[in-house]
Amino acid sequence: MANSARKIIIDTDPGQDDAFAIMLALGSPEDIEVLGLVAVAGNVPLALTQKNTRMICELAGRPDLKVFAGCDRPLKRKLVTAEHVHGKSGLDGPVLADPVMPLQEQHGVDFIIETLRREPAGTVTLCPLGPLTNIAQAFLQAPDVVARVQEIVLMGGGYFEGGNITPAAEFNIYVDPEAAEIVFRAGVPLVVMPLDVTHKVLTTKARVDGFRAMGTEVGRVAAEWADFFERFDVAKYGSEGGPLHDPTVVAYLIKPELFKGRLINVEIETGSELTLGMTVADWWGVTERAKNAFFVGDVDAQGFFDLLTERLARL
Repeated sequence: MANSARKIIIDTDPGQDDAFAIMLALGSPEDIEVLGLVAVAGNVPLALTQKNTRMICELAGRPDLKVFAGCDRPLKRKLVTAEHVHGKSGLDGPVLADPVMPLQEQHGVDFIIETLRREPAGTVTLCPLGPLTNIAQAFLQAPDVVARVQEIVLMGGGYFEGGNITPAAEFNIYVDPEAAEIVFRAGVPLVVMPLDVTHKVLTTKARVDGFRAMGTEVGRVAAEWADFFERFDVAKYGSEGGPLHDPTVVAYLIKPELFKGRLINVEIETGSELTLGMTVADWWGVTERAKNAFFVGDVDAQGFFDLLTERLARL
């Protein structure tokens, strides 16, 4: 059974929604084998994202996993963070103990390169949940690994929904647009979970109550994270809950039939002040540009939450 599990590296900047994504992966061992987790600066600085990644692994009962620290700033820009959404710690809401499990000494980018070289070509999927700095850096440092990646499934961008950090740009792409451009042009099979999808998977009261009803520590913490995280989006969009962006990446690997999208060309804007970090998605095929990304546009939201709740209940 286990050898049919998809091998993945999670690249992450936790973030409450990153925590849900990590726990969904760890609750699904028959579907997913996590080879390691690499932290990147994004929602909060690297010192916090690497710490938060370890806290999440411990909460999920997996202190055996290897967690690495990657890049602490974008390739060419100053770091922009999102404490206004995630709180000072990046995981505000419940109070969790500091992690005991160690941070690996190896640099996260080196771990990505080494893993892609070690595992058979075409068997490792990269799952970036934050800015694409680490992935781009690995591709720049070791061009030989690009062709060895099975697929990249990432959360980032927006089309009809526009942006969430600027009118045109989604946060993950905006923080490091140069890195995004490298990844989108790399030629690796790419699946993109944009805001168009993530804004459809909302933490409604019934769904958060579902986490609480588990009666476990994971359920309690998940509910408190959802409560904290949603207040920003409810205030901003008037929605009935917060969007759980990042777990859509992992849910797609487990149950792709929950999602609908199309293979299109997506280019990243790196030059314009007005639209910096925009994912220019040719949804209607009006250009001759080569199709480089499966851009997801719709999701079975209840099916997604059923899967998430079932798998978190295992932890």
